[in-house]
Amino acid sequence: MSSKQTIRSVSFSAILVLIGLLAITAAQAGLPPAVDGQPMPTLAPMIDRVTPAVVNINTKTRVQVRDPFFDDPIFRRFFNVPNQPRERVQQSLGSGVIVDAAKGYVLTNNHVTQGADDIAVTLHDNRTVKARVIGSDPDTDLTVLQIPADNLQAVPLALSRDLRVGDFVVAIGDPFGLGQTVTSGIVSALDRKGISRGYQNFIQTDAAINPGNSGGALVNLRGELVGINSMIFSPSGASVGIGFAIPSDLAANVMRQLVEYGEVRRGTLGVDTQDITPELAAMLSVAVGKGTVITRVRKDAPAAKAGIQPGDVITAINDSTISSGQDLHNVEGLTPIGTPLAISLLRDGKPLTLRMTLAASSVVSLRGDDLDVRLAGVQLTDLDESQRRPGLTGSVVKNVDRASRAYASGLRGGDVIVGINQRDIEDTGDLGELLQGKPRQLMLTIVRGQSVFYLLLQ
Repeated sequence: MSSKQTIRSVSFSAILVLIGLLAITAAQAGLPPAVDGQPMPTLAPMIDRVTPAVVNINTKTRVQVRDPFFDDPIFRRFFNVPNQPRERVQQSLGSGVIVDAAKGYVLTNNHVTQGADDIAVTLHDNRTVKARVIGSDPDTDLTVLQIPADNLQAVPLALSRDLRVGDFVVAIGDPFGLGQTVTSGIVSALDRKGISRGYQNFIQTDAAINPGNSGGALVNLRGELVGINSMIFSPSGASVGIGFAIPSDLAANVMRQLVEYGEVRRGTLGVDTQDITPELAAMLSVAVGKGTVITRVRKDAPAAKAGIQPGDVITAINDSTISSGQDLHNVEGLTPIGTPLAISLLRDGKPLTLRMTLAASSVVSLRGDDLDVRLAGVQLTDLDESQRRPGLTGSVVKNVDRASRAYASGLRGGDVIVGINQRDIEDTGDLGELLQGKPRQLMLTIVRGQSVFYLLLQ
């Protein structure tokens, strides 16, 4: 090796040692408390105020286990096995936000608590209390819980309508059951739709939201609640920087109704719609993605009284542009009952404005006990607006008592009864009329998800 090469080698080694010493010194010193006389920015004071209002939710659901051997009465008698229901317990974790400290109200997602038999809430100070459900709204994926605890701290609600794309936000929750975790990001988009069923008006954020964060808080830099973390878009199941939260304005309205009525009361125009395809656009002389076409107007509905007709293309309602049936569905579900509406539409290609008032949806509900002994313990109701789709009519099973004959036969909450003894039904009232004849056999045609099957009630 030449002397010049030796000098260059030694010099390079000295530089590496110097860089290492500087790195160690910087790591030991940490960030400076101030730069040019200005304090370094930190979210710590705001986080300290907000985190006591974010809770962990643990649910337990008892699920009956069916076994072909133990369900066989001959097998049980031969081996002297008692005829007792067998069950297993499912557990899940989620998060929640205390929004009223005096009354102990906690907001969370409906999918966190749905079907749970026991709900335990663990507070920031490690106290664990039992919670009771005040009300749930699957259509917005929100639930209000109440917890019996003192010295609670709530997070104040902001107006989510004031959010702008680019605003900084912080997500707080309990991902993967690791414990309270804080992540930060920005508002990536607003008014996201087409992500799930129900009423959609999501805030999109790149603040990391992972399993267990559901129901947690999305707050602004003032520590005010702007959203309830709800779901993520991810091919792997973990955060890829696309998360969605329910806006605080929507959450506050749903919570108010759940506390006051135990349910959310929504209005309806009383129409069925179809998105505009290129073929429909050419036939109706409209642009694709500009409005939704009316396919049916229900009798005596507000839309019928206002003069809306099949074939009309609704393009706007008040200040909301309508580009699809989902947009119209959102306006129906998120607008308070009694609100005056200006309906902008195209009829035969010509613009027209009709005025009406959003009326409450008339939904018929019946108790199975009043219809047929085989339906005892079952609650039935009409399809709501979020469940309607072309070709689907019938009666929804709102709830089934787990100890009932109907549950043992396989009937479940959320099932849609579309026929009885191979006769189609239009709604819950139609179902009630058919059962007045006291049929000897009761075979239901059930729609569950994408499946259609027969169910014989014993």
